[in-house]
Amino acid sequence: MTDTQRTSGFAMKLDQTIGTIRSLMGHSSDLIVRELVICRHIHTALIYLDGMTDVETIQGYIISPLLQCREEEVSLTMLGEQVIQASEVHIAASLEIAVDQILAGSLLILMDGEAAGLVVSAAKWEDRAVEDSKTQPVIQGPHNAFTEKLRTNTTLVRRRVKDTRLRLAGIQVGKLSKTEIAIMYLEGPANDQLVAKLIGSLNNITEDHILGGENLEEILHGNNAFTVFPRFYNTDRPDTIAAGIMEGRVAIFIDGSPFVLIAPTIFTDFLQSAEDYYQPYVYSSAIRVLRYISLFICLFAPSIYIALTTFHQEMIPTQLLLSLAGQREGTPFPAFMEAVLMEITFEILREAGVRMPRPIGQAISIVGTLVVGQAAVDAGIVSAAMVIVVSLTAIASFVIPSYAMSIPVRLIRFIFMALAASFGAYGITIGLILLVVHLCYLQSFGVPYFTPFAPYQKRIFKDSLFRFPYRDSKVNNSGQGEK
Repeated sequence: MTDTQRTSGFAMKLDQTIGTIRSLMGHSSDLIVRELVICRHIHTALIYLDGMTDVETIQGYIISPLLQCREEEVSLTMLGEQVIQASEVHIAASLEIAVDQILAGSLLILMDGEAAGLVVSAAKWEDRAVEDSKTQPVIQGPHNAFTEKLRTNTTLVRRRVKDTRLRLAGIQVGKLSKTEIAIMYLEGPANDQLVAKLIGSLNNITEDHILGGENLEEILHGNNAFTVFPRFYNTDRPDTIAAGIMEGRVAIFIDGSPFVLIAPTIFTDFLQSAEDYYQPYVYSSAIRVLRYISLFICLFAPSIYIALTTFHQEMIPTQLLLSLAGQREGTPFPAFMEAVLMEITFEILREAGVRMPRPIGQAISIVGTLVVGQAAVDAGIVSAAMVIVVSLTAIASFVIPSYAMSIPVRLIRFIFMALAASFGAYGITIGLILLVVHLCYLQSFGVPYFTPFAPYQKRIFKDSLFRFPYRDSKVNNSGQGEK
């Protein structure tokens, strides 16, 4: 065996290379080996995975030209340059690279007497068509959403950002999954240090598999400042990603995932919707204020009720206090236990509605909540006022546009309930201070998470709590804006 063969892994004899590939692939039943004789005497083999390659492309643009070849002197380089009719053809320098390309859906051409392989791009498998966004639907504006195919997703963004400065860098991560990741940014507006740091962090990933954005977020941030709040914004809307890229942010596409990450991100991003920019700014501002009110209700309504009924009855109007006292007369549990019981019940019903088939899930989430709530009141387990508070809290949580933000809010709500049951209004105040301090401490790739409130940045503030007219609310430099 020559030195070239030792380094490449290919054998000069075709049968040996085919045997090695079959062995590496575990003699898998979907591994197709098609042997041909071209130019009347040269033995070749086409190797690919059934179901991951386009059979029509192989038959019409690869096999047919090969069988029609009548050259006396044939090499893999000549086949790639003069015979094969494909958009992407290159020589695989090693057997490891060739096998990786087969696993990715490409076709490998081997020739007897050559210690190399010719890789032809012929990948094709069943994909979901571009559909409406399921997680962030809008009434006005584009209705297309990302799919699980990486190239389809990058194309949807390129259609919206027609700029020569748009850059796309490809990275493969995961020792076992070998997941394709693409980094897209706009050179100039994007922070060069952020791009370099992000690409460097992705190249240093040593995990066996990366299957989604949550895996990446945990790895890239590590244990730095443990938090339940998301520090990447993920969405399946191409217009949202395009807007973020034009603001100077960096988008991370993951092959196999219909959600794209964008960084850096700030707290207010999760309370904004794409539809805010497709309707008059007055309406958008009013709806945003409503979202912040809903966030406050979702976070504090149960804890405020617990604090008032347990410690601060003097703050409740007399008539209302008498009504609440009458409702709680036969209730065996304190207000805190009532709230915990009802909140956990509703979370169970919500999760059941998500996991069950869609037609049944909707019935479970709506009818189940009504039946359980009414039955609990009739049985004297909880008061009617508590059912109202929990229901209002649950409805308010659905107003938050980002599902990634509604989850930590729902978790933190239980902490505030415990503080209210222990210390009343003082506990809620202490918890709120600690929460704000925590948000001010967090960063997303160097950008303060609680921007533009702390630190205050006037230009970003114009597109946070309210949406000012478009020309007055532009941001730049990775979403950091101008002071």
